[in-house]
This record gives sequence, C-alpha cells and structure tokens, in this order.
Amino acid sequence: MLAPVAFLALGCEVHAGRPDTLWLLWLGPCLLLFYVYAFRARARLLGRFASREMLPILVAGVSRPRRRLKAFLVLVALLALVTSLAQPRWGFEWEEVRREGVDIVVALDVSDSMLVRDAEAGGELSRLERAKREIADLLQRLEGDRIALVAFAGAAFLELPLTLDYSAAALFLEAMEPDLIPAKGTAIGEALRVSLEAFERVASVGSRQSRAVILITDGEDHLGEAPEVAEAAAAVGVRVFAIGIGRDEGAPIPRAGGGFRTDRRGEIILSRLDEAALQRIALTTGGRYVRSVTGDVDLEQIYAQGIKAQLEDQELGTSRRQRWQERFQWLLVAALLALMLEPLIGDRLGRRAAPRGGDHAVAG
Repeated sequence: MLAPVAFLALGCEVHAGRPDTLWLLWLGPCLLLFYVYAFRARARLLGRFASREMLPILVAGVSRPRRRLKAFLVLVALLALVTSLAQPRWGFEWEEVRREGVDIVVALDVSDSMLVRDAEAGGELSRLERAKREIADLLQRLEGDRIALVAFAGAAFLELPLTLDYSAAALFLEAMEPDLIPAKGTAIGEALRVSLEAFERVASVGSRQSRAVILITDGEDHLGEAPEVAEAAAAVGVRVFAIGIGRDEGAPIPRAGGGFRTDRRGEIILSRLDEAALQRIALTTGGRYVRSVTGDVDLEQIYAQGIKAQLEDQELGTSRRQRWQERFQWLLVAALLALMLEPLIGDRLGRRAAPRGGDHAVAG
C-alpha cells in the first residue's frame, strides 16, 4: 500500500488489476485497533497483578518500542499482502496490436411472427428472444472479428455498422424489436442487400473471402428478390449462413393488442418458413443452412465450424495500447521481509540495558 501512495505523491499514475480486493484493506485498521486494545489490556492486567512498587521490577527488561516495532512490521506485512492482491501497476510500455478476424453481419428477422412463443418446450421464450440470446452468446465468443447488425421485416435497416465494440453491439441487439420497423412482412432479399452494403461501408485491406452474413428468419421472402441478391453476394465472396426458425405447419402471427392477425376474409394468417429458398441462398453463396424447429440455434457451432473454419482471417488494422507493468512483486517482497524480521526482534532488552535500580530492588 505504501508504494502506490508514494508513487501517487510523485505524480505517477497507478492502476489496479483487481480493485475489488482493496476492501480487504479494512483489515489494517482492525489489526491496529486490536494491538491498541491488547497493549492496554496487558498494562491493565499487570496493574492488577502487581503493586506499583513491584511493577517496574517485573517489566524492567521489556522494551515497549520493540513491541510496537514488531506490531508495526506485522501491520505493514498485512497491508502489503492485501495491496499486492489488487495487482498494482505503474509505468507502461507502448505495444502494437494487430487485429485479425472476419467481418460478420447478423441479419435478424424482427417481424411480428418472431413473437410466437414456440422457441422452447415451456413456451417461455419467443423466437425473437431466443435468437437474441444466441446472438448475445456469440458476442462473447468473437475473436477479434467485426460484427454488424441488420434488422428486417417488410424493410431492412442497418442498426449497427461493422465494429469491434461488442458492448455497443449488445446494446443495439437488445433494442431490436418488432416495433423498430413499421413495414410488415419478411423481405429477405432486402435484408441481404443491406448486409452487403454494410461491408462496403468499411474499407478492408484483407481478402474478400473473409465476409459472412448470418441470416435468421422464420418467414418467406415476400418480394422474391432473395435469389438475385444471393448471386450478387456470391460474386463478391460473401457467404450466407441461413438459419430458419419455424414449423412446417406454420404459426399464427400475434397481434399487438392480443389475438392473431387475419386476412380480409377473417382467416388467421400463418407465417410459413420457405426452407427451400433459404437452402438455395446458402448453396449459392457457399454457406450453410440450419433448420431450427424449437429455436435451438447453436450460433457458437456455426461460428466455430462454419465461419471460422471456411473463411480466411484478414488484418483489420493495427493499434497501439499501453501495457502497464505489474508491480505486486515488490509488495510481496516487502511483506516477506517484514514477516521474517518480526520474529528476530526480541521484546526484551539485553542484561546490560536493564535498569540497575531494578537489580538493587531484587537484591533487597
């Protein structure tokens, strides 16, 4: 603890790798209070045991400064050990960091049909909630890859451009809901087109074989543009990994006020998955198609065995960062020295240092 305080006094910047352990510094004042109480209690007990005339004789060879020094060494050792647990760091070096990875655009269907609660056996999660959880888990597994988010229903919009800021991606993902896009329907072709435009927004010096689109939907392409856009994606080296969520018999589309959406004849509208169209998209672009009946989308497996296995990592740029030097070793050394020195210090003076008055008293 003393070393960081000294460096702060000299104007040095100090960082802590584990600041959550600093609360243990309360053990220092507690130990100090214990020593104060112990010293006073000892003096009080000695006062009860011996008379005022005998007390100086009994404590003639005891050194109070030495006892206080021993307590001080134990206190320093404790504070140094606790502070070392916080991993103090001061002084840094500049190092160059090269980022390599792939560009991934996640196109998520946010149409009303994604609110159907058949993503789990208990019906606790909707298709959209399940898909968002899987994407959030994927963000935890990304290894230096850039990611973008596209939301689509009857239209498509780029919600988050390609970025390495996974925390920002998680925030934008949480906000992707059906009311985000007023246009109803499922425009898969438009979603793919916006995804391709997301790649063009960022300059890339790497290979074109390092771009992928993860398309998650439970509907069919109402505009019929998906095959044409898929060929355009294949021409620029973008692979589409399509994930279809839904059942063969389809599902009724829930209405915001309750009930289900109906057509002009009053019949319930069913959202059906166009599995053949998604398979063609994946086949055209060299990607993969995965069918999920109950929303069990394993994006981590698609990422590891599909995207990272088939695509080439590209250099996404270089940056400089400060690498702070670990200094906890010095605190450990100080603690060990204090603990080793403490038992070597006796709490009694040598015979020559003992008061002569005490010797006459004893003799008397």
